[in-house]
Amino acid sequence: HGESQWNLQNRFTGWTDVDLTEKGQKQARRAGRALVDAGIRFDLAFTSVLKRVIRSQWLIVDEMDLMYIPVISHWRLNERHYGALTGQSRADVIAQFGEEQVWQWRRGYASRPPLMASDDPRAPSNEDRYRHLPSDLLPLGESLEDTVARVRVFWEDAIKPALQQDKDVLICTHGNSQREGSGER
Repeated sequence: HGESQWNLQNRFTGWTDVDLTEKGQKQARRAGRALVDAGIRFDLAFTSVLKRVIRSQWLIVDEMDLMYIPVISHWRLNERHYGALTGQSRADVIAQFGEEQVWQWRRGYASRPPLMASDDPRAPSNEDRYRHLPSDLLPLGESLEDTVARVRVFWEDAIKPALQQDKDVLICTHGNSQREGSGER
C-alpha cells in the first residue's frame, strides 16, 4: 500500500485502520499507471480489510480502468499485529526497550512483541469488522512467523486456486503480509 498516516509518523500500525496520506494516494495512482504502461491487466483483486490497502487497491484499479473486477477483502491479508506496541512511535519504543530488542520484534522471524490486552478496545475481538470470527483466531500480537502462517492459509485457500485457473490477480497488502524469511539482517 501507499504511505499511511502512521507510516508518516513512524508509528507501529499493525491492525489499526489508518488511512493513506496524500503522498500514499499518489503512490497508489502511480503504481496503477505503471501497471498500465507495462501492459498488465488483472481479472481479480485481493486486499486486506484495512482501509489503507483497500484505498490503494481502489486507486490502482481506477488508474487501470478496472473498477469492474471482483475484489476479495480478507482479514488474513492484514498487516502483522504489533500487539502492545500498536500506536507507539518507533523512537519511543527504542528508547524504552533498546534498538536490538525492537529489531528482534520487527525483523526476528519468531519473536513476538508484547501482546495487547484482550480487553483493549483496539483488540481485534472488540472490533465490529471481526465480530463473525472466533476470538481465538484473532491475534493480540504476532511474530513474522505467525503472520506468514496466517497469510499462507489464505494463499492456499483463495489465491493459489485463482492462479491455477489462469487468473491474473492483483494482491494489495502490507509489507509484513508478504514477507517470508529467517529474519537475517
